Amino acid sequence: MQRAVVVLAQALPPLGIQPELEITEIDSASFRANPAESNRISIADRTIEEWLGGHTGGSRCCSVCGDSNCRTVEVDGASFETIPERLILKAALLASAALLDEAPDAALSCCSSAERHRPI
Repeated sequence: MQRAVVVLAQALPPLGIQPELEITEIDSASFRANPAESNRISIADRTIEEWLGGHTGGSRCCSVCGDSNCRTVEVDGASFETIPERLILKAALLASAALLDEAPDAALSCCSSAERHRPI
């Protein structure tokens, strides 16, 4: 995750986007109440599964999870306990493209509205 943020921090600023990594650790009680919240990656208020057209799954993994399943991400028929950097980057780039679609056109232009519509 941290390597993906470094790549994004180099690639996105020219588009006016600055990625930020926020890590929130859940306590044992919260994990026991909802193990599917562990290892959740959200980008621009959507989960990585939403950006990639996948879904959340679960699998037995290690003693850390006890009797609970670990959260997995399933994308294109493959299941991941550890999300590959390439999928994090892909989801972040999709989110960035969505942010650009939401930006007003004037904010993306180097010229004033009068200059853009002036005949040449």
